[in-house]
Amino acid sequence: MEAPAPHSPAEPGSVQIVVTSPEQMRELGRRLAKLLRAGDLVMLSGELGAGKTTLTRGLGEGLGVRGAVTSPTFVIARVHPSLGDGPPLVHVDAYRLSGGLDEMEDLDLDVSLPESVVVVEWGEGKVEELTEDRLQVVIHRAVGDTTDEVRQMTITGVGERWASADLSVLVA
Repeated sequence: MEAPAPHSPAEPGSVQIVVTSPEQMRELGRRLAKLLRAGDLVMLSGELGAGKTTLTRGLGEGLGVRGAVTSPTFVIARVHPSLGDGPPLVHVDAYRLSGGLDEMEDLDLDVSLPESVVVVEWGEGKVEELTEDRLQVVIHRAVGDTTDEVRQMTITGVGERWASADLSVLVA
């Protein structure tokens, strides 16, 4: 992974990272897991195939949870219990959900959030009301007929929980 180019400054409370392979994306997830605790909401956005599930797989490895982390597209949400004393991982794919928080309420994320790390793919406009504190991860990739593995990522902490977090530790 590389630090951002000098011409692309990150906004305060955020960090920009360039990832060049799926393994680097997983490693970033493992490092990010070290910053997370029960009650954290992580929102992932990016094009299809950007690496959202790969990042979440690394988060699961870093959190030490049970079960293979795979895309929950057709089941909407999966809970991965901790194998140790850490929080469980709740992995949600909101791609197929058209409604806002009302539709998300059926998943009882507000009940799960205090004791879990909740990761929501495609959650923009759907889960922000769950908490004032969240980590937003935006993944950009080349689109079209390409095998380019390069991902431009912006990770931004929102709210008091992330105000003093040092996200620069994610840049290795």
